[in-house]
Amino acid sequence: MFARVTPTNKVRIVQALQRAGRVVAMTGDGANDAPAIRLADVGIALGAGSTDAARDAAGLVVVDDRIETIVDAVLEGRAMWASVRDAVAILVGGNLGEIAFTVAGSLLGGRPPLNARQLLLVNLLTDAAPAVAIATRPPARRSAEDLLREGPEASLGVALTRAIVWRAGITASGASGAWLAARATGTRAHASTVALVALVGTQLGQTLLVGWRDPVVLAAGLGSTVVLGVVVQTPVLSHVFGCRPLGPVGWAQALTAAGLATAGSAVLPGLFASEQRPAAGS
Repeated sequence: MFARVTPTNKVRIVQALQRAGRVVAMTGDGANDAPAIRLADVGIALGAGSTDAARDAAGLVVVDDRIETIVDAVLEGRAMWASVRDAVAILVGGNLGEIAFTVAGSLLGGRPPLNARQLLLVNLLTDAAPAVAIATRPPARRSAEDLLREGPEASLGVALTRAIVWRAGITASGASGAWLAARATGTRAHASTVALVALVGTQLGQTLLVGWRDPVVLAAGLGSTVVLGVVVQTPVLSHVFGCRPLGPVGWAQALTAAGLATAGSAVLPGLFASEQRPAAGS
């Protein structure tokens, strides 16, 4: 604790903490605080009545005179890193899963299971509104301790890679299972449509698992589902995309595969992590 500190000593305190490897935030409202505010890693001018010198030196101005606002801002910023990780995993993991399914289907069937227009439809329904909704959603209802663990290294490092791999594998598995089941019981066009529905359903299911508490994410997911149903079941639109309207069996195959894959994405990563975690006392 320091009291009656001169402007020079404030600067020295900031420099000493920085030499010790600390990230230093400095708050103040007067002209005598300006040198230390400017030197700190995060300079904060506190209060609507802060001097022009303090405001000019600061990178952040808190105008409501509440130091708690700084804590709220830090937590919101950390929560954004988690949202970025989820959105990137949706985009990259989903696209990698589509590629894996396309390559596997081409090797097994001699040609890609989905045509270019169907793949474009998949990307429109899964990568546009749902991913944007995930990235811009409000902070998740998590404890301050959990949110403070987020950050560039924690959120975009191994955790992001793991999320991408899981999403890619589960997406490819759901679509492949539906395609194989439909191919064994129907025509190639029928199997292609079932796979399309399962591919979109698997990705939307994983997206809703992440953001089901947010109404915008729910609306985006449900909207994409409705559009998919209209495209598949409307004869003219279905023909444009190279699909066939599905009957009860086709929908059951697609939704079962998507549901199982979504359930797997909710359970398997946690089970795998618990198996990898060393036992207590080992």
